[in-house]
Amino acid sequence: MRIVYVLTSLGMGGAERQVLALAGRMAERGHAVALLVLRPRLAEEWPTALRVLHLEMRRTPVSVLAGMAQGRRFLLEFRPDLLHSHSFHANFVARLLKALVPATAVLSTVHNVYEGGWARMLAYRLTDGLARRTTAVSDAVASRFVRLKAIPKGKCIVLRQGIDIVEFSPSAERRAHMRTEMGVRGEFIWLTAGRIVPAKDYPNLLRAFARVRAACSDAQLRIAGEAAGQKASKVRALAADLGLDDSVRWLGLRRDLPALLDAADGFVLASAWEGMPLAVGEAMAMEKPVVATDVGGVRELVGESGVVVPPKDSDALAGAMIDVMRRTAEDRHTLGRAARARIQSSFSIDTRADEWEALYRTILERNG
Repeated sequence: MRIVYVLTSLGMGGAERQVLALAGRMAERGHAVALLVLRPRLAEEWPTALRVLHLEMRRTPVSVLAGMAQGRRFLLEFRPDLLHSHSFHANFVARLLKALVPATAVLSTVHNVYEGGWARMLAYRLTDGLARRTTAVSDAVASRFVRLKAIPKGKCIVLRQGIDIVEFSPSAERRAHMRTEMGVRGEFIWLTAGRIVPAKDYPNLLRAFARVRAACSDAQLRIAGEAAGQKASKVRALAADLGLDDSVRWLGLRRDLPALLDAADGFVLASAWEGMPLAVGEAMAMEKPVVATDVGGVRELVGESGVVVPPKDSDALAGAMIDVMRRTAEDRHTLGRAARARIQSSFSIDTRADEWEALYRTILERNG
């Protein structure tokens, strides 16, 4: 097969990393693979050896039209059998490109329960005929988009995220090295990962962590994620107002998440909304006790091998974190081992690649 993956950017997000992992496995299986990226190149991007074309689209009609023309030329030259696009902007552009290159089949994937307001949902509905199928990363995502009539029920299927269980495998040696590098002695380290954006609801996490610190003075919080801009400044100011300057560390954008997870004793997610958060699955693969809010596909991912609490409830989040800290080390290890076993059995990236490949073949057989 000849496959082009369409993304908005190659920025350091979970969805982008998931697409690159899938694209890499398709290339390893002998398929011709390329990436079509809407936005200009960013200062920080996930690395890839695959062929990449940036369409240089910005928020101006001229750049969008120029990008569409460039994308059409590329598709006519590459001659893909399938365009597999991810998230709203890429899904919309891929469908428009299908109108310009009719021989190509389009598969759209929705990564979050919230991808915009009514106008975007209407755009999904009006362009649905240009896509052979739309997939969602969780039952929660699929249910919401079907309910909003953005995707017809008969054309929507769920294909969940996959975790690289080789990359995300715990190492006692790396843990010891990383904790020494971080200056950790006997403290209990909570880790969270993700950009400082409204969806991640860092104010909820910080308010919960203030309660955790009041009950467990050895608790520390490490935050790995981009922390630039006015919103990030407000979140950091809230941490200072809560008296957390000495117990919260802002790690910035990091590429060494497996090492950070090794150093941590638990992983926490305080999101207000999600699709299927990759970082939670990665923490589970690293045998970490997980406390997460019940948003998107979190419950589908965690099952009984972690603790799920209501969103926007800092008391419930704090209570769950304190409960995990007060368990014995052996209880936490048992929970962590169960979490990794769940990822291995149900969320391996290689199993997911098999499922995607089978879906691609089904779509192309029907397209032929």
